[in-house]
Amino acid sequence: MAASLPLPLAGAVMLAAAALLLCGGAEARVLLTLDDFGAVGDGIANDTQAFVDAWAAACASSEQAVLAVPVGKAYRIWPVQLFGPCKRKLKLLIFGAIVAPASPDAWAGRDPMKWLYIYGVDGLSVSGGGTIDGSGQQWWASTCKRRKTPPCYSGPRPKTVHFEACRGVSVQGVTLQNGQQFHLTFTRCSDVRASFLRVIAPADSPNTDGVHLNDSSHVQITDNLISTGDDCVSMVGNCSEVRVKDISCGPGHGISIGSLGKNRTTDMVENVRVDTCLLTNTTNGVRIKSWQGGMGFARDLRFESIVMKNVSNPIIIDQYYCDQPTPCANQTRAVEVRRVGFADIRGTSATAQAISIACSDAVPCRDLELKNVNLTLEGGGGGGQATASCYRAFGKSAGAVVPPSCLAKPNAS
Repeated sequence: MAASLPLPLAGAVMLAAAALLLCGGAEARVLLTLDDFGAVGDGIANDTQAFVDAWAAACASSEQAVLAVPVGKAYRIWPVQLFGPCKRKLKLLIFGAIVAPASPDAWAGRDPMKWLYIYGVDGLSVSGGGTIDGSGQQWWASTCKRRKTPPCYSGPRPKTVHFEACRGVSVQGVTLQNGQQFHLTFTRCSDVRASFLRVIAPADSPNTDGVHLNDSSHVQITDNLISTGDDCVSMVGNCSEVRVKDISCGPGHGISIGSLGKNRTTDMVENVRVDTCLLTNTTNGVRIKSWQGGMGFARDLRFESIVMKNVSNPIIIDQYYCDQPTPCANQTRAVEVRRVGFADIRGTSATAQAISIACSDAVPCRDLELKNVNLTLEGGGGGGQATASCYRAFGKSAGAVVPPSCLAKPNAS
């Protein structure tokens, strides 16, 4: 439940209530700023308590509240957990910067997976053109993916901004950068919009996905520039009714569904459309990846109107995904991949193999489609041509497909 409003904060709310009153008979709103609650905003002082107090006041307000992070200032915020439900819809306007502590030691005694964690808040809007900076450099440097010799850190890292169990959330027009791990995560959320975002981290920053979905539905991810060290957009668990559109992705690992089915879990992803995207210098293009032994399905997925520039592995379906130091055991169960279309995809592949579809013996991929695909080898490859490889993959092709389709006919054994 939302925190009750302490008496000193109630006074602050009353003083600020007249700060924003919309004209023309519109609904009254209360404007609060972090500075109203004692924040310094010099990028050094710990402004966490001011942020928590401001959130509590805004969430408890009987009028629609606007909580502002003032322009020209940087507010250093330690890990916080902000809970709903709030009395009214809430708007968080980030004009300045919210900055994480640089040292992982700031998480001592706290949940190492959370920095800005928001739970159970409906109708929250985040905008303003400012910056959320995860200051992830020390986290990256200590990981085993960066540091190849012991000692190295393989434990959990904070998700920069994490919404859980929220409905009607909108995050628009802000910059998220240098995430400790995933930059923007939605878990068990619905009716979500993430648009007009800049998500930036170095190409070698590990696991810094741009936008990550887990068990979420009715999501629109549109008009974003994403340049990170991992997937630009990724989705796992049970996700449905997702639209990814007008994305500039790269560098990074491309746009991914999965990984699914890890540790024999059941994952179900369906009704996803990815279209009108530009991928540049990414290590993968569009891909579906699942672990052996998993259950569930990835179905009714469409990747359309996508341009690849110097992209490694532009089209991938991999039911043998294995991201661990030791080989994965062969297993017969698999996440079913069905009714997946790749249409109007063109550009250049940085790898000789432009299309790779590797499906399970026991649960082959079915009802696949390659339509109007034109992927050539970057730089001509000394006269060579890009290739396609399929295993236990059934479907059809339409229009011109380059490299030639490797899909088996649906009635093939």
